[in-house]
Amino acid sequence: MTSAAPAKFRFDLDLGHREERNSVLTESALAALVSNARAEGYRDGLAEGQRAQVVKAAERLAQAAERLADHAAAVNAALDDHRTATVADAVGLAAAIGKKLAGAMIAESPAAEIEALIADCLASLDAVPHLVIRCAPDLADAVREIATARIATSGFTGRLVVLGDPDQAQGDARIEWVDGGIARDRATLEAEIDSRIANFLAARRGPDAGAH
Repeated sequence: MTSAAPAKFRFDLDLGHREERNSVLTESALAALVSNARAEGYRDGLAEGQRAQVVKAAERLAQAAERLADHAAAVNAALDDHRTATVADAVGLAAAIGKKLAGAMIAESPAAEIEALIADCLASLDAVPHLVIRCAPDLADAVREIATARIATSGFTGRLVVLGDPDQAQGDARIEWVDGGIARDRATLEAEIDSRIANFLAARRGPDAGAH
């Protein structure tokens, strides 16, 4: 039995068919790749654009919130300043009215506060040897009468001395005894009131008041 001769391997035909098959596959794959790439690029671009818009929107929102916070802080500061100014005006007005009323009461009855001062002293000074009262010269006689009447109903048995002192303003007086003394000084009282008002307002303004 005669065996068939082996077929010759034809490079030109095989290569030609292979190139044709590869050519067809490459074009299909390329078309698919291009289509996929376009779709993927569109999706990526859309997503990136959306992310960019979200980021920009967030930045704008943050900036708007910051501006709003600054504005609110400025408004609150202005309100605080206004409230502080209102309180300062009210306190100042009350103090001015009080001083005027005190002045009017002293002018109407200049010895009244001195009489109250004498009464306070006599309540606890029953064993001192003498009591000296200094007051405005034109009030000396009236104060002597007031003090004498008060002493008559108290336990004081010492000597009473009333002196007209030009350094004493109307309504002011100084009472002295052997180991102590007490005084009513309207100017000192008003200065103390002004100091307390200033401290009160400073406390309301806070430690950074100078920054406004």
